[in-house]
Amino acid sequence: MKTLTSAMQCFLRKTCKAFNTRELKKEVAACGRHKAALAVKGDSCAAKGKAVTGPKPKKLNLATYKYHVLADYAETIQRFGPTDNYNMQIVGYVLHF
Repeated sequence: MKTLTSAMQCFLRKTCKAFNTRELKKEVAACGRHKAALAVKGDSCAAKGKAVTGPKPKKLNLATYKYHVLADYAETIQRFGPTDNYNMQIVGYVLHF
């Protein structure tokens, strides 16, 4: 697991810095709609906020939950097996009297 963690941190430091990533158009639009809805409600914080000028810079966030649980995946698979043979289908049964 230390190898994967080191690799992800190296990726973040080197590779991610080489790319100028920004929010998607739909993220900018959603933020604008959210601010407009707050302004209609009379939220003074939304009115004071900066005008939407374009997509904000974005970078990979290794502090998200999915990266924190990576270390647990191997043990969980060993303990319970892989999850590719499960589904969320509801199983029902009929009672016969």
